[in-house]
Amino acid sequence: MKYTSTKIIELGSCAFRQWKADSHCKYIHGYRLVAKFWFECDRLDERNWVVDFGGLKELKQVLENQFDHTFCVSADDPLLDQFKALHDAGAADLRIMHKGVGIERTAEWCFDVADAHVRGITKNRCWVEKVEVWEHDKNSAIASYDYVRPYASSLQETHAVDEHVVQQNIKTNAAPVNDVSRAAQVGNKRTSGYSNLFSGTSWGI
Repeated sequence: MKYTSTKIIELGSCAFRQWKADSHCKYIHGYRLVAKFWFECDRLDERNWVVDFGGLKELKQVLENQFDHTFCVSADDPLLDQFKALHDAGAADLRIMHKGVGIERTAEWCFDVADAHVRGITKNRCWVEKVEVWEHDKNSAIASYDYVRPYASSLQETHAVDEHVVQQNIKTNAAPVNDVSRAAQVGNKRTSGYSNLFSGTSWGI
């Protein structure tokens, strides 16, 4: 038997620049990001839960530290030095994304950090199946892997990197970048059944 539970977490208002874009996305622009996480297991805990949602406060803190009122840029952005200068001057709270920016990479980043966290608090009993991140009510992307990974000891060393990222994000305000080397299956499929997810939000024209 497989069990699934879900959690929606607001990541915060974040600025991006997709320097490789031919459109206006090459300019600094922002979104109010929201993420949905699918947690899975094949063995419930003693309370008959997949995961204790109360144990996700630390994860929420890490996610907010990465994306709430921050400026995420790609490590290969040709203007990176200028953005670092803005950060040093106190005009921006910079986050450097080694794999690049974009809603797909944001979903992948959230997936890897959340998977490391939930595996840690459940002793590998539970894992993240997929993550969907919305830029707004019309655009989203999903990150997942195309194979089942429960109790995979070969992932422990990989996720140790993520746990280091989690701890560093909590201890400092620097938010080191998660750069796990596995390739994720990323798409932009919209799921159905979520109403009023962005109620009260104005997206402009």
